Amino acid sequence: MRKYALMALLFAAALLLAALSVRLGVAEIGSEKILKVILSELGFLPMEAAGVSDHERAIVWHIRIPRMLTGAFVGASLALSGAMLQGLFRNPMASPVVVGVSTGGALGATSAIALGLGAASLWAVPLSAFVGALVTVLLVSLVASHKGHTPLGALILCGMAMNSIAGALTTLVLSYSVSDFEIARQILFWLMGSLTNRTWEHVILIAPFFAASGVAAAFFGRELNLMMSGEESAMALGVDTARAKAWILVIAAAAAGAAVAVAGVVGFVGLLVPHIVRMLAGPDHRRLLPLSMVVGAVFVMGMDLLARTLSPAGEIRLGVLSASIGGPFFLYLIVKNRARAETF
Repeated sequence: MRKYALMALLFAAALLLAALSVRLGVAEIGSEKILKVILSELGFLPMEAAGVSDHERAIVWHIRIPRMLTGAFVGASLALSGAMLQGLFRNPMASPVVVGVSTGGALGATSAIALGLGAASLWAVPLSAFVGALVTVLLVSLVASHKGHTPLGALILCGMAMNSIAGALTTLVLSYSVSDFEIARQILFWLMGSLTNRTWEHVILIAPFFAASGVAAAFFGRELNLMMSGEESAMALGVDTARAKAWILVIAAAAAGAAVAVAGVVGFVGLLVPHIVRMLAGPDHRRLLPLSMVVGAVFVMGMDLLARTLSPAGEIRLGVLSASIGGPFFLYLIVKNRARAETF
């Protein structure tokens, strides 16, 4: 009963934040008008009968709803990636940012932008981000793991090294792109993380990756549970650990890479959200993975709403807000786990 009550509460929070994200902004639009716009755009209500101005229709349907959906998909994807990486590495410090996946995805995306691939194909940027994220997480996993274990210190150090390498390469790409203002501006956008000017195209870009990652992750909840007690124990219970690890890495990289492709680097969502869900619902990945997606969507939609409304001087970058919350939480985790002898 408690599990269903928690799920109902989280879904209610997601719906509430979605409604607030569409309603609030520089121009506040009433709930009745928002409902009329949605019904008319979906064909359930004649547009001439909706009684909504073209300006209000454009704000709701072409600006705020795509931005809200993109934020929800980004948060859910990053939280799913973080939950899977933490389960795979059996380590609470693993996340798309800490292990360098987000930075690797940003490198792939910015490289595609600098080469002009984004203008040639709608899928070039997210696919490049996916490749960058996958390569990064594979390298970190290979270097940090020893005899089937991933010590906390090794994970942090390898992630820091990969972040530095990917960050340096991204800066190199940017330095060669400064002569083209538009390309340089787009690259800086990915580095700061934002949902500004997100459109239905961005929703279409991330939705297939999110849907495929979420469905695929559902098949690995049991394997992640068994692997938490060690690969040897999981193998004894019939788990093909090599196959499971490969698929989990691909799913985590696809989810994080797609999020980076449409929103840039939004830090610490994948670190923070799984911990919150684990405290609320326990460590069972069959519940942890779907609930992490819901809480991740709520978190990013909430942060984006604050980014749009918190400062009267202008919009705050989403990556700045998420890092301001996730950074202190990351330090808390380091202090909490520093007594473990195997860590350092």
